[in-house]
Amino acid sequence: MILYRGELMEDSRQEELLASLETDLYAPLRRGDRLETETVIRAFDALARRVLAGEFDEIVRPLLEAFGIGDDQFREMARLFCREGLERKCALELCDPPILLEGNVLRERRPLGVLLHIAAGNVDALPAYSVAEGLLAGNVNILKLPMGDSGLSVRLLHELVRTEPRLGDYIYVFDVPSLETETLRRLAKLADGAAVWGGDAAAEAARQLTEIDTKLILWGHKLSFAYAEPDAEDETLSALARSVCQTEQLLCSSCQGIFLDTEDPEVQRAFGERFFPIFREASRLTGLPELGMRAKNAVSLYTERLEGRTGLYSGDGVTLRLLEGEDLELSWLYRDLWVKRLPLARLYDLRRYKGHLQTAAVLAPDPEKRRAIRRILADAGVCRITGPGNMSRAVCGEAHDGLYPLREYTRITETQLTPEEAEAWKRSGKA
Repeated sequence: MILYRGELMEDSRQEELLASLETDLYAPLRRGDRLETETVIRAFDALARRVLAGEFDEIVRPLLEAFGIGDDQFREMARLFCREGLERKCALELCDPPILLEGNVLRERRPLGVLLHIAAGNVDALPAYSVAEGLLAGNVNILKLPMGDSGLSVRLLHELVRTEPRLGDYIYVFDVPSLETETLRRLAKLADGAAVWGGDAAAEAARQLTEIDTKLILWGHKLSFAYAEPDAEDETLSALARSVCQTEQLLCSSCQGIFLDTEDPEVQRAFGERFFPIFREASRLTGLPELGMRAKNAVSLYTERLEGRTGLYSGDGVTLRLLEGEDLELSWLYRDLWVKRLPLARLYDLRRYKGHLQTAAVLAPDPEKRRAIRRILADAGVCRITGPGNMSRAVCGEAHDGLYPLREYTRITETQLTPEEAEAWKRSGKA
């Protein structure tokens, strides 16, 4: 489905609409229209309240069940679109108002212009949220839907335009398959910036699609993990296990495995034997993952056992693997965790994964040791350091992978005014 100037249209009209896209896309820019942040916030706040009131439950509820997202977590996520969350985000990220510098130079922050969003499909509302950020920064937005999109993002954005018709000129959605590279190049050529959500392959593909004069903003698939002392409390281990089961490890912030502060295989084995029943109990209380995913992991586990791997624990929909080596790697997902030995003296070596590190949970009972671990992780390049139960918690105003997106979606202009213009600007009360 295509969303074009506020109207839903069939994909069969794609070529016809692409022929007129450049003219329509640049129309508000040519007119000198400025999309006010308040307009965007008001529209999203009204839409978020309708979502929270249950108006879109026929789409939202099946997705929440599929991803194991509870009501509290869902409401926390939806509140990111409410006025309080968006105002806080803008205050943090767009905190530099226009200022008159020495020499009557006016410095101000402006939108990039046209922003192309190439969205990932691991979270269904993510494409709509990416467009929300583009709108808050004042841009005209083109959204390329991810493969297998549920339709939630198009529905939400269509309702957004119905709530505030002025946004129709700032939102264009196309369901273009990733294999249609020529069409994607046409879209990218029209954009001043491209926000790309995905892993290394998606980033490399985007580099091939975009011209040198298009700003590339990469929100790549990252890897997250926990770092634990062998004597970590059962309570913190339980919080980590619940987080893994609730997210099914599908988010960049989801824990993929646990690095244990030890060099001793016996300490690793004892930790695994202590943690596994805690992991099983968390899975039982959360409810078993989807049957197909359990079957996939069962095949992987069977293969590992055929190859004579030891230190494998499974049951109640979870898998725990005690592995050798110190590599940061993706798990099998859907409640599979690895445990590897990584003494504190070598923790900084994770820096070799620069650009792929995102969230790390620290499980260390001793406060001084905990502070030392946090410092090393931050120095190594980890963007978010949390407690074990908060790895995937959505927080109003938080950064994306260590960056503020609204700043990435804008640019600074500096204009020299005449003395008379500078005086008029001061008298206007903007100084």
